[in-house]
Amino acid sequence: MYRRLYYLLGERAAAEDLTQEVFLKLYYQPPREKSNLGGWLLRVAANLAYNYLRGEERRRRREENQAREEGGVIPLEEAVIRSQEARLVHQCLAKLPPRHRICLLLKNAGHTYAEIAAVIQVDKNSVGTILARARRHFIALYSELEGRDDHVSGGGHSSGLS
Repeated sequence: MYRRLYYLLGERAAAEDLTQEVFLKLYYQPPREKSNLGGWLLRVAANLAYNYLRGEERRRRREENQAREEGGVIPLEEAVIRSQEARLVHQCLAKLPPRHRICLLLKNAGHTYAEIAAVIQVDKNSVGTILARARRHFIALYSELEGRDDHVSGGGHSSGLS
């Protein structure tokens, strides 16, 4: 089990932790069907490894974004554009229904569908549909406001939430 996790993760400490977690799951939540216990253990290990890797990727992206914002001085023109884009984003978010706004903000912050579902009290399987609707609504509002705003050119500014 440890070798399989180490192969997937490439990190000794993480592989050790997840190996322990696999066997804790076996102890506390054993499979109903015990005939293929080895397969069940491998599936649990793979799922834990993928969840770990996704979490690490989100953490890495958050840290990179934070370092990028803290580390550099940005040119005045870019600061003005960012300020205008931020204003548009805030205006659009304010016009969205609360559930759509919460979904977009949580997803943009790196939360999982399960976490979003718990917050807005819906089934996890509904989150993707709600997010797709929220994104479409946000993009429509953003395009409308961007077109009306004389200070922002109609170019390809990114809202950061698409």
